[in-house]
Amino acid sequence: MNNDYNENDYCWIKELMHYPETQHERLNFFEDTSEISLPEDPIERVIFQDRAKRAIRKIAQNRGHILMVGRPGTGKSMLANMFKDILDRSLGDYIRPKETIVAFPGKDKNHIRIAYEKPEILDKHILKVNQQIEAAKNSLEKFSLSDQINSVKKVKKVLLWATGISLAAGIFFPPAFIAAGLTGIGSIFMFMQENNHKVQEKIQRETRDGLKVEIKHLSDMLPEILYDPRKDRDMMSFISEPNSRNMKGGFRHDPYQSGNLHTPAHKRAFLGAHAKSPVIYVDELKTLVKAGYMSSMLEIMQSRKFILEGGKNAGSGSADRSENCLKADNIIIACCNHDTLAYLQEEGDGAFLSRIEDKGEIIQMESAVPETPENTLQVAQYIKQEIVNLGKEFKATWGQVIAKEGHEGVRRRSEHIFGRTLPADYKLQEREFSRKAVAEIIKELRCRCSDRKLSSLLRPINGVIKTAELEAILDNSPLVEPRHVRRALEEHVSLEGVLAREITEHKRDLKRYISSMTDSIGYVVGLAVITSKSSGQMFGQPLPIHCQINTGGADTVIASGKTGDIAKAAAQNVRASIKKILKTVGAPYVGCEMHVEYIQAHGGVEGDSASVAMDIALISDYIKQPVNQRFGVTGSLTGDIILAVGGVTEKIRSIMDPELAMEGACIPWQNKHDIEPLLINAEFEYVQKDEVPGIRIFRAEEKKDPFDIYFCKTKYNAYKILMGVGRQEVEDRMVERSRKDLRSVQEIKNSFQQTAESLVR
Repeated sequence: MNNDYNENDYCWIKELMHYPETQHERLNFFEDTSEISLPEDPIERVIFQDRAKRAIRKIAQNRGHILMVGRPGTGKSMLANMFKDILDRSLGDYIRPKETIVAFPGKDKNHIRIAYEKPEILDKHILKVNQQIEAAKNSLEKFSLSDQINSVKKVKKVLLWATGISLAAGIFFPPAFIAAGLTGIGSIFMFMQENNHKVQEKIQRETRDGLKVEIKHLSDMLPEILYDPRKDRDMMSFISEPNSRNMKGGFRHDPYQSGNLHTPAHKRAFLGAHAKSPVIYVDELKTLVKAGYMSSMLEIMQSRKFILEGGKNAGSGSADRSENCLKADNIIIACCNHDTLAYLQEEGDGAFLSRIEDKGEIIQMESAVPETPENTLQVAQYIKQEIVNLGKEFKATWGQVIAKEGHEGVRRRSEHIFGRTLPADYKLQEREFSRKAVAEIIKELRCRCSDRKLSSLLRPINGVIKTAELEAILDNSPLVEPRHVRRALEEHVSLEGVLAREITEHKRDLKRYISSMTDSIGYVVGLAVITSKSSGQMFGQPLPIHCQINTGGADTVIASGKTGDIAKAAAQNVRASIKKILKTVGAPYVGCEMHVEYIQAHGGVEGDSASVAMDIALISDYIKQPVNQRFGVTGSLTGDIILAVGGVTEKIRSIMDPELAMEGACIPWQNKHDIEPLLINAEFEYVQKDEVPGIRIFRAEEKKDPFDIYFCKTKYNAYKILMGVGRQEVEDRMVERSRKDLRSVQEIKNSFQQTAESLVR
């Protein structure tokens, strides 16, 4: 037996097969999620982030700052909300602002003064000022047009007398009637003018606009309330796009800047989050950096005060500012990704990070956690929380329909949504997850990670849980079962997942065509993976590779296409490994030109996980030994040893579809634990081919359609599985091929020499 494996190695593989039993024991405390109780402490409803939760509790105790660094979907926003709730319950009465912020006119029209006062005292002061202004209004003389009205009356009387006299004279002197007509018209016009003045006087007295204009200078002196703690009770401001206006505040534009219609600066002032909110949550710190607000934030965090300014805009408020400072003793909760953190470490020698660490902590959010009994319990708890949330959503959407029409009305209306007849006893009610369905979610979290860890990117799982619930409701199943979760997973794929499916369909036809057209020499099925940037989910796919060795050429390796630096380095590493074998066995070496082709990998290839596949394909072409096209292979080659790679679980899942006609895969020994989630809710058994151990998973019931997974320590183990030849046979055939190539090269050289000599003669 080869020394690559010992007795403990075979025992370890057999221990892998106990994983489903271990998982069952961990979940043995419930039959379905109805038996799971949720924690009363709201912060404990955020799962997997134990370090972050401990830090938040400490920071809530001393009013420190928090910077949460992690990928989207790890629970940063939930932790911020929970922090606000904890702070509100513990110190809310003391931290929440109690004073009203009020603005007064300043030394000139472009300056204001800020004051802090208790709301009750300020109310009394403003009431007193309003009373004085009202008294000033009442002390003013009433608006009157009596002088204009009296003068019009006098003219009207004169015209009326002249009209009467003209009529009398017209009896004796007819042309006088003309004068009577003119004076009559004039008297009528004066009558209309008198009525117009009376109407104007009445309107002005009723609206009192005249009084307002006369006392506007008094109204402009009235203080303006910028913040009233009795009306705004929220302790936290959520800022998605920080800038000077929503963080510090400013002055609004005044469209009426001329005459006596202008609005004074203190009445156009408004406050931002720094002045009003004890806690400021910056959802994405990258937006703060892009907006150029970082310098202002650092200054405010240091001094805890700031001057209210109009800013750099060209409006009327750009020149306005406050004469004194506003208080800004805020707790900063910020979130960012690792790329932003790297920028902050360089920007200003990490000044912002230094401010955070001065009174708080930088928290690294876990993107993956070990699969411990405690974390397994938290997954079940999380599923229960989502079930409760879904029940609330159903009630909010369909509550009125259920109250008026019952579940029968919901069924009839839902038939229009789904376009099919639903069962007579259909009820739109949340379903609990069975134990096996919970295990299926845990399986998915394991598959999306590696190193025996569970993925902490839970946001994409929320949609899977809800879709599984709807699948169970449509089946009228009392519980959510594993089949419902599997259906939901088929529907919930990211853009990269859809692309991976399309590529897999193409690779399936491509693989069949290649297998039918070639002798499988130099061809191998590698395994690749695509990672979703949004959800972090990985999608595996087969990667056909073709390699060939041309003897007598330049001593190089050529990897064509969009091949990344790491992949090119892996190809060079494979060439060095083959040369080492030839040197070890004492075979003569002639220059070899090695070609590596990733067949129709139009999107490019990066990484070293295909190095074992390249080595197998090159050796296959060198010794002319066909490769089993029904087995995939992945692994990083270092000398003769196969090292672990990422995404093994997803790579294997991608080729387990029976329609692809794959029968198994070879994976690195160090990735053996990545097979554990594939054993959940499946039948399997131990297998061994020569000295190489493996696990056979049955893809159909009654132990049908087997799929064998072998765990390889060295490339010779992979040779045994994929080409059916052992180490000694490979080395012997390589020596034979090398000697043959040497003879061919020598014959060619001799032929050239003879030709040259004949030409000389």
